[in-house]
Amino acid sequence: MNQFDFIAVEGVIGAGKTSLARLLAERHNARLVLEQFEENPFLPKFYEDRERYAFQTQLAFLASRFRQQEALRNRDLFQEMVISDYLFDKDRIFARLNLTGDEMALYDSIYGIMNSIAAKADLVVFIQSSVDRLMQNIKDRGRPYEREISRTYIEELNDAYNHFFHHYARSPLIVINASEVDFVNDETHLSYIEDQIFLQPIRSSTTHITPR
Repeated sequence: MNQFDFIAVEGVIGAGKTSLARLLAERHNARLVLEQFEENPFLPKFYEDRERYAFQTQLAFLASRFRQQEALRNRDLFQEMVISDYLFDKDRIFARLNLTGDEMALYDSIYGIMNSIAAKADLVVFIQSSVDRLMQNIKDRGRPYEREISRTYIEELNDAYNHFFHHYARSPLIVINASEVDFVNDETHLSYIEDQIFLQPIRSSTTHITPR
């Protein structure tokens, strides 16, 4: 039996959150909600010049994510389960990493209003990975605008994500140690993760798992 209406899958760029969200949605006939990063016109410019385009990129993502959150909140209670490849709360991870001063203050004022009415996940799945694995995954998928992503930025982002989810308590959380895991091509890894999500009792805190 499904015990969730809304599951959010999270992870640093290259962790495989979209792949896992797709696989779980297909296997459980869930409605899939994906982050619309390709619609952000500032993203390629951001990877070329973080300081110059950080604020525009951040606000564009915030607006896009909030529109999706409104749709999630207003959906019919009898619709199918929703699985998303992002958590609205994580928007501030990028903001804290890339904004300063007045820009951060303005962002915070807008984020505070939006976050108070964002949809709350019944379960969050955080895919934790090493920087080496993240960089290899980014290289393998070959998105042109991601070629400018530096290892230093991924290291900063990975540290920020680990810190955020170490203290995260808004929803039950599963942390997957995925540095040596291939849930896309290895059925046993995917099935193990799936069992931990759907066959275990509802958790009240954080659970760490390492598929083998």
